[in-house]
Amino acid sequence: MSRARAENAYYQGAASDHFDGRLFFNPDGKEPSGFLDLMRWQFGGGKAKWPAAWPSPFPQAKPEPRLAADALRVTMVGHASLLIQAGGLNFLTDPVWSPRASPFSFAGPKRVNAPGIAFDDLPPIDYVLVTHNHYDHMDAATLARLKAARDPHVITPLGNDAIIGKAAPGIRISTHDWDERIDVGGASVHVEPAHHWSARGAGDRRMALWSAFTIETPAGNVYFGGDTGFHEGRNYELARRKHGGFRLALLPIGAYEPRWFMEPHHQNPEEAVAGFRLLGAEHAAGMHWGTFQLTNEAVDEPRQRLHAALDAEGIVNDRFRAMQPGEVWDVPAAAT
Repeated sequence: MSRARAENAYYQGAASDHFDGRLFFNPDGKEPSGFLDLMRWQFGGGKAKWPAAWPSPFPQAKPEPRLAADALRVTMVGHASLLIQAGGLNFLTDPVWSPRASPFSFAGPKRVNAPGIAFDDLPPIDYVLVTHNHYDHMDAATLARLKAARDPHVITPLGNDAIIGKAAPGIRISTHDWDERIDVGGASVHVEPAHHWSARGAGDRRMALWSAFTIETPAGNVYFGGDTGFHEGRNYELARRKHGGFRLALLPIGAYEPRWFMEPHHQNPEEAVAGFRLLGAEHAAGMHWGTFQLTNEAVDEPRQRLHAALDAEGIVNDRFRAMQPGEVWDVPAAAT
């Protein structure tokens, strides 16, 4: 192994309970499977055929520039990209406006519906939250466009500045470890643990950290799960102990089949409902589904399974929506 390959390309720091001095890891958890398991999945069959186009029933949204401090509105762009307007601030999560979630313009998962907000219709963006460096969550082209058009402050876990700074020179960015808090003009962003992993290619696996986020605002707490395995609900329980519940949780419900391969790092809809309960959330939005085919399940299966899981738990479906591009939700205030 070459010296360059042996070293961490993105981050150098002291060892911790989730960093061994070179690589990040999931405490008491599982790391991604190796090449043979990847090939077993890729050539094992069972992948549903998605339509080339699956248009959203919602038109592209045209967000207002600002909302009142006590308002909470979420607009689905697609996959894990959402506009969160809360506490008088505008947050954008894991923004991807590119046609593919891929390092290539000609290959890789292609979006089957248009972004729910046209890029030029974006309001002022105060903060961009980037959970990790997989291509369906960190899109270099979109981040460069945001730097030029909106000049937001990017908040992301350790090591990701090396990638984002190269993609968008001069971008305002800060990197943080799990359990760090960043005060952001009357609100706070908390970097939360998630059970996942990172890589941009074959030689940088787990060299940058991954996370979830809590946004603490005058309008209430918002949890953004990013991309995560359920991990016995540990991270959800921890977030509730830290923050006391949430007005809104944004939880992944897609990219979960086959379970023998995906279970450690991608939760399914039933686990998302369990996480919703563990978080003590009043409402939830299901995301990470229906835009890019990453795994085996059919395009609409996550929504169908979410509704079945909610029915089984006696939860009104409108409390946990499987959001689609262009959908706008004014989230009700938490019950008092």
